[in-house]
Amino acid sequence: MTDSPNAEQVTYWNETSGPKWVARVEQLDAQLAPLGELVFDRLDPRPGERVLDVGCGCGQTALQLAERVGPSGRVLGVDVSAPMLARAAERARAKGAEHLDLVEADAQIHAFEPGFDVVSSRFGVMFFADPVAAFANLHRALAPGGRLGFVCWREIGLNPWMRIPLMALAGHVPLPEPPAVGAPGPFSFADPERVRGILDGAGFADVALSPVAAGLHVGGGVGGGVDGAVEFLLSIGPVSAVLRDADEGTRATAAAAVGDAVRPFLDGPDVVMDAAVWVVTARRSG
Repeated sequence: MTDSPNAEQVTYWNETSGPKWVARVEQLDAQLAPLGELVFDRLDPRPGERVLDVGCGCGQTALQLAERVGPSGRVLGVDVSAPMLARAAERARAKGAEHLDLVEADAQIHAFEPGFDVVSSRFGVMFFADPVAAFANLHRALAPGGRLGFVCWREIGLNPWMRIPLMALAGHVPLPEPPAVGAPGPFSFADPERVRGILDGAGFADVALSPVAAGLHVGGGVGGGVDGAVEFLLSIGPVSAVLRDADEGTRATAAAAVGDAVRPFLDGPDVVMDAAVWVVTARRSG
């Protein structure tokens, strides 16, 4: 996919982030699963339906959707990350999910067989170079009346689980400049009017965005306390990206600063911090 319009993201999710997600798949799945369930509940996939899971990653969401549609249905998981898809395939085999297929492809341009009843995504649609073109392609994949649903992050100011650890690094390492408005990335769909414009431009009807706030167990709620949360944050996500080239001394100083920043959020054995998302739904008319 080197000629993909999203070639930069393809490289990133294959060489940098994908292997990290595979290494921490259980923690990440536990952390994000409650937010993915919000989308499934809105979409209500039914037995016998065909579902397209965009940005399926290591396969948790695709397997959950496969369970909902049952063996009379079909799920296609699509992702650009070969290492994540390899993990998804292992999990599908272990579950005996023969009605789940996986494809390594760029959902912005892949020629999907039309007729899906549902297109779903958990944090997998904010990285397109041309989101209108991408969603127009997903619109073509849906059957008339088909349902679209996804969850995406609201602005970073409403997500202290990412903002507070990142700001704790100030004074220790240079922080990156904020990305350009609409640039591919975790917060590219934070503006609800931009999301509406993208989906309207792609041909969707009945676009709705619901704000949801929830307590997020940093690192998946595995009982690691502050040390476990810090180790997780320094290994994956924005803090990890900032510290990518830091020496050991700087990393140790940063770890202490992040620990001090998240310690007030220790709730029993876990660090629990606020998270804010949009749950977005729409449909293909006609």
